[in-house]
Parts: sequence; structure tokens; C-alpha cells
Amino acid sequence: MATPQLDTRNLNEWLGSLFEPGALLELAVLAACLALAWALVRRIRGAEVPEGSIWFGRRIVDGVLFPMLALALAFAAQLALHATAHAAVFRLAVPMLISLVVIRLSVRVLGVTFPDARWVRPLERSISWLAWIAVVLWVTGVLPIVMDAMDDVHWHIGATRMSLRNVVEGTLTAALVMVIALWISAALEKKLLHGSGNTLSLRKMAANIVRALLLFVGLLFALSAVGIDLTALSVLGGAIGVGVGFGLQKIAANYVSGFVVLAERSLRIGDMVRVDGFEGLITDIRTRYTVIRALNGRESIVPNEMLITQRVENATLADPRISINSTLQVAYGTDLRALTPKLEATMRRVPRVLAEPAPSVQLAEFGADGIQLTLAFWIGDPHNGQGNVRSDVNLAVLDLLNAEGVEIPFPQRVMHAAASPPPAAPQTPR
Repeated sequence: MATPQLDTRNLNEWLGSLFEPGALLELAVLAACLALAWALVRRIRGAEVPEGSIWFGRRIVDGVLFPMLALALAFAAQLALHATAHAAVFRLAVPMLISLVVIRLSVRVLGVTFPDARWVRPLERSISWLAWIAVVLWVTGVLPIVMDAMDDVHWHIGATRMSLRNVVEGTLTAALVMVIALWISAALEKKLLHGSGNTLSLRKMAANIVRALLLFVGLLFALSAVGIDLTALSVLGGAIGVGVGFGLQKIAANYVSGFVVLAERSLRIGDMVRVDGFEGLITDIRTRYTVIRALNGRESIVPNEMLITQRVENATLADPRISINSTLQVAYGTDLRALTPKLEATMRRVPRVLAEPAPSVQLAEFGADGIQLTLAFWIGDPHNGQGNVRSDVNLAVLDLLNAEGVEIPFPQRVMHAAASPPPAAPQTPR
């Protein structure tokens, strides 16, 4: 087969047309297209920058909408100038704008979908290099030659003929399909998780299901684009099922438990729970694990299977109000009937203590050193801590006791000294 040769004549003609007077007109039209695209994006976006938006960027030009509008305007201008000029400038500008759209789309989608992943940055750079190399090959006319050369490298897999060109084109198509699937899933997840309320856990479950379905459909399209026969996946699916049944049963159990937790709403984002001796606030429920943040800042990653198979204490499942007790000992002889209303009123004045149910004072027992009292009160925000409000109540009670002159007894012990025997009478000599 004859090797295709580079047609340098068209390349020289294009380079020569860049220095013609008509190129200045094209540059002016291209600049107008870019300015108009910038103004439209600025008008649509407004003064505030939407956080986590794929369409808009902080500098307008680093979003997806600007290169897309610029590409549409430039393509329309190229068609309009085709009858009066060679459109040499637009022959370079349109591929560059296409490459910019691909780069911005992939970078913004990956950045929003995986904000903390370390591998995103190297992947973004690789996509940028590939896109700009493709532009250079396209403009210079080398790209068709490279594609024909890759088509000559082929092999057979069973009855299917595969070539290097098919693999490259399929891989690029698969990458584009996956990026679009991630884009749609990120947009839907943002819409579903917008706002707050009691349905946050259900919306989180719906977002996870939507993302899983979109990625699965995108994966099927990607495999089909690469050239893999999807009917052969039945054997692979059986193998995966066996693997899940034996080696991946714990992981599968965690995923299933995650959907069960979200569907039953027995545990919700924002609940105060205690799991395996760790107490904290549920900040996120993912498909495999749940994140619990303690009040001291420590975070615990709990597998979802543990939330199903073990006992979990939920302080805010049906009612966020919880009761807290504190103990107090006063001396015998204290007028408890007069002191009790004052103690209740003092506890009620503490900011976080609820007026309903009202605080109460109970006589617990008669101790060896004094009368034991139990101070009971309710709070409605356990996620803000319990030890701090108990300390506030104890300090307020201590101020009251000092003002009323109530004695807080200390341990007393009575020591009994054994009587010594009388001294022996002196013996007189006989």
C-alpha cells in the first residue's frame, strides 16, 4: 500500500493567505466574536460567581460556556466570510476553539466531580497536550496521514478486525462519553442535594443511584465505541458475580447496607449517634461508608454494614431533645422545699436549657454525708455538646448555693479512740 504524502501545496497556500489584506478583516471579525461571547457570558453569569459551576469560571474564559459560544460565533462567521475570503484565520481559530471546548469541559467536569483527587491534575495536563497536538496535526494536514498509518496497524480478535485507529478513536469517544456522563450526574446531584431538610438522606440516595446508572450507561457506550462486543460481557458478568459472592462480599454488603440506611432513614445526615463507642454527628452517608464527626473534631469512617448489624444509638431519630442529669449534695437540715423552686428557676435561665420539658430536682438518696439531689434538664441541640451545658448549669447552681448560704457537705468521719487500761496499782512490800 502506498504511503500517503503530505500535500505541502495547500499548506503553503494557507500560510500565504494569512498575509493577505483579507486576513485583517478575519482577525477583526474573530476579535468581535470573542468579545461578543465574553459579553454574553458576563451577562448570563451576572456579578456573582456561581460556586462549583461547570458553565462559568471565575474569569469567565475558564468556563465551558465561553469557548462554546465563541466557537458557534466563529463558525457562523466562517460560513459568512467563505464567499468573500479564504477564511484562513478561521481555519486556525475554529480547531483551536474546538480544542479549548474539549479541554475546558474535561477539566471543569473532573474538577467538580473529583475535587480532592490527586490524579485529576496530571490527567488534565495530558488532555490539554493531546488536544493541542491534535490541533497542530489538523491544521498542518498531518492528521489524515497519521490516521491512515494507524489504520494499517491492525489485528484480529476472533472474527473481529481491530486496528490502532479504531482503538484510538474508540478510546477518545469513550472518554468523551464518560465526561458527559459525569457532567450530567454532577449537575443532577447538585440539583438533588440543593437545600436542606428531612429528605436530605433520600436525596443523597437518589443522587448516588443516578450517578451509578449514568456511569453504567456511559460505560456501555464507551465499550461499544472501543469496539468491544457487549454480548461477550455475559461471561464477564458471571465471573464478576462469582467474585462478588466470594472475595467481594464485604464490599458488596457495605454498598447494599448504604442504600438500606438511606432508604429506611433510620440514620440521617445531621443525626447525633453513637456507634461502637464513638459518638458524633453524621456528616455524610456514602454508598460504602458513613462519616461521623465527633465534637472534638475527630472523624470516624464507619462501614455501612456495621450500621445494619450492630446496635446504634441515635439521639435525634424521633426527637432531637435529650435529657441531661447532674448530681448535687447538700447538708442535712437544708430546707429542700424552698430550695427546689430556686434550683429549677436557675437551670431554666441557662441559655440552652429548654423551658419545656421543664427542669426538675429530685431527691435521690440520703447519703452518709448529706442529701443527694439529681438535677435533670433538657436541651434541643445535642450536636453543640453536652459537657459544656452541664458545666453552665453547675456554675449557675453553685452561684445560687453561695448566695443562699446553702452548705455543700464534705465527707465527715468520727474516730473512736479505744480506752486504755487503768495503770496497775503499785505493790507494797510485805
